Amino acid sequence: MEAFLNKKYKLSSSEKFDEYMKALGVGMMTRKLGNTVSPVVELTKSDDGKLVLSSNSTFKNSSIAFKLNEEFDEETPDGRKVKSLIVQDGNKLVHTQKCDKHNDTTIVREFEPEQLKMVLTVDDITCTRIYKPVQ
Repeated sequence: MEAFLNKKYKLSSSEKFDEYMKALGVGMMTRKLGNTVSPVVELTKSDDGKLVLSSNSTFKNSSIAFKLNEEFDEETPDGRKVKSLIVQDGNKLVHTQKCDKHNDTTIVREFEPEQLKMVLTVDDITCTRIYKPVQ
């Protein structure tokens, strides 16, 4: 992952994001806003050695600090409280969110020199979001 630290990626395309948010119980107004923004994602490392994944947009900024292979509590941008675990698989970060009120979610972030591909899955819905590097 070192090769992808401190690089920014801006959303360039998104498929089935509305369906994904709807399956998670996200309200219509939040979904409308979520579909209009193009967040910038960045992976950094904090002084204490944790990885920090941040997403910044005109609508909302969020970040999570985590250690690979260690479960942590997370509040998602839409307000769900989940137990999360992120593991590394080559150039992918596989993020699993477990929640009592909603079905479990998997987010796979595949880092490549020319793009960041994010595949979000809940139930039988798969959303694909492609981010391109920002200079």
